[in-house]
Amino acid sequence: MTREIVLADFFSGCGGTARGFSDAGVRPVFATDWDEEAVQTFRLNFPTVKAFQCDIRELKADEVVSVVPPADEAVRLLAGCAPCQPFAGHRNAATGEDDRSDLVLELLRFVEALCPQLVFVENVPGMRRASKSNDPLTEFIGVLEKTHHVALDTISCADYGVPQTRSRLVLIASSFDLGEIEFPVPTHGPTTEQPYMTVRDAIHSLPHDVDGPDAAKISSHRAMRLTPLNGDRIKATPEGGDRRNWPKQLWPDCHRAGFSGHTDVYGRLSWDKPAPTLTTKCISYSNGRFGHPSEHRAISAREAARLQTFPDEFEFAGGLTSQARQIGNAVPVLLAQQFGEHFVRHVAEADGAAIDASVETPATSEVDCAVATGMAT
Repeated sequence: MTREIVLADFFSGCGGTARGFSDAGVRPVFATDWDEEAVQTFRLNFPTVKAFQCDIRELKADEVVSVVPPADEAVRLLAGCAPCQPFAGHRNAATGEDDRSDLVLELLRFVEALCPQLVFVENVPGMRRASKSNDPLTEFIGVLEKTHHVALDTISCADYGVPQTRSRLVLIASSFDLGEIEFPVPTHGPTTEQPYMTVRDAIHSLPHDVDGPDAAKISSHRAMRLTPLNGDRIKATPEGGDRRNWPKQLWPDCHRAGFSGHTDVYGRLSWDKPAPTLTTKCISYSNGRFGHPSEHRAISAREAARLQTFPDEFEFAGGLTSQARQIGNAVPVLLAQQFGEHFVRHVAEADGAAIDASVETPATSEVDCAVATGMAT
């Protein structure tokens, strides 16, 4: 029988990682994030999980160890999805100007304390391009490789069934003696039997009139109000179009002055394509291609949540702006589920190999882990 896998979820946000891993059969037992309303959402959806609202730099290792089953009772999975904003493509903060850029190194304290057999880290691809003079990811990997097999790659969430062209940098690691750990095989796209999921697949079944009685029955299915000017703009925008389709009198001042960039702002989604990457402002028409494909409005928070593959029963705390931030920051649920199922298969393989060898696969001891990482006290 395959051992239980338990999840310690750092930078948990509202719970996208936890929900996906839970759907894969992994049991979340601990979570932490600094965002108060994101933690409220997490607690709302995972009432039995110990969730801390704090800065990870102030979190003590023994607070985590006290709620995570010992390594000889369950396989420990440590997930850490540090804030992506320092490494986002439109910022230069990856050079060290943002004091959040080295938060991934805080995870090393908990790798030492928990000695997890499995590790999952997700961020934007820009994290891989950090300055050589301040490269927290390389440092993190160097320490982790002393006790784990590590795999790192940039993936498209669309390849794993998410209706979104969201590129993410993913690190997975295992301390089981099975050799190199590989990424799960893509489930969608041209190399598979399933086409990419589209905006239509994700949101068309929701009521299109967000002000109607049917929409009121669905939590978070509300949209931000548009100004009269933006109302005229979206009416002039065809499905899949953007500001380049407008008459000049509707252009923003910066574009009248000759600026030609940011073509995705004020854009509409296309029904039959995946959505672009959802951001923390994913329900703001003026901040991206977040206009509904056919309605004269921005997408609702629930539509954004569906594009992040949250189930409709997943509840969000806070107002619309906060909900959008939580949704945009989240790991897509289905992506986490695909990697969770991959980990479940990996542990089953490790347990099977141990049985075949007539010995029990040993978990890395806490003493050995601390010594190997060079962090023993």
